[in-house]
Amino acid sequence: MAMDTLPLTATAIGRFFHVKGSEVERYYKYHLSDFETWDQKDHAVDWVLQAKNIGPQCSIDETMLCEEIYTILSNKDRHGRKGSVIAIVKGTKAEVVSKIIKMIPEEARAQVTEITMDFSDSMYSIAKACFPNATIVIDCFHIVQRLCESLESMRLKFKRLAITENKKAAAAFAKEEERKAKKRAYYRKHHKKNPNENRGRKRIRKQKYKPQVLSNGDTKVELLTRSRNLLTQSGDKWGKQKKERAKLLFALYPKLGEGYSLICKIRAIFKRKICREEAKTRLHEWYDEVCKCTIREIKSARDCIKSKEEEILNYFINRSTNASAESLNSKMKGFRAQLHGIADIPFFLYRVSTIFG
Repeated sequence: MAMDTLPLTATAIGRFFHVKGSEVERYYKYHLSDFETWDQKDHAVDWVLQAKNIGPQCSIDETMLCEEIYTILSNKDRHGRKGSVIAIVKGTKAEVVSKIIKMIPEEARAQVTEITMDFSDSMYSIAKACFPNATIVIDCFHIVQRLCESLESMRLKFKRLAITENKKAAAAFAKEEERKAKKRAYYRKHHKKNPNENRGRKRIRKQKYKPQVLSNGDTKVELLTRSRNLLTQSGDKWGKQKKERAKLLFALYPKLGEGYSLICKIRAIFKRKICREEAKTRLHEWYDEVCKCTIREIKSARDCIKSKEEEILNYFINRSTNASAESLNSKMKGFRAQLHGIADIPFFLYRVSTIFG
């Protein structure tokens, strides 16, 4: 296997051959690889294009590379292996990214039948402009994630209120302790000790405030803090402690329980193996349930889902997700971690193109 196809770091090679990693990297860059003659070297900082990798099913996503956000178009059929990367473009502006992707011949772009993405408006504009024949599918994971973000904002709001309530209770307790201390001092001043009395007076010190502890050992603030992961998971994944915590949480904050119940219902729709029309009926039933609730955060998420309803329902055609793009992003970040940072962006993108392009 050619050396430039291996995702090895210079440090790893250097340790094997007992040579300094920096020397190996320099030698690989200027002598072993074809980086110096790479046809995309001059513009690699801004964009890299591998038009030959385009396929009928694509994914588009954004990721952080080299301290900058890059838009990555990938071929789903390659499953994160060689031939996955079609384009890597710096930034997320629809006009800039579309201009680069449109360098791919129109005939090739017309063959793309499906493209998956998240809720990003810029990604949606890019897909519409570059792939006119493609069915746009918004990943079901990001729909549930959007709703969970609404629930998270509610949790944080209740946590802030609990902290404020705790501070007020602590201040009131301290004030009461101060009043009791003054009363005791007044008593000692006006009730002198009997000289014939041998025993001493018991000194009563000020007490420290202790917040109310719930049945599972948490305070209200701790309960809300430790419920973060609980609210993003399905109930069947909860352990014994999480079930007890959820019971207390939903008893103290019924709105969180109502919001969580609505999220579970839409999660159940995506788990069912149903056709697009049936999914649409169930989704509209869910809209009606949200209308009856009084949770503005969930209603805001519902409006966001309504605005992209057709693209969301396209999931039920082939049940396609954006998992391949997320997997590719994870592999690229793992490769970046192996390098312990990036000193040369064009060379890093050259290696990414060599491994995944």
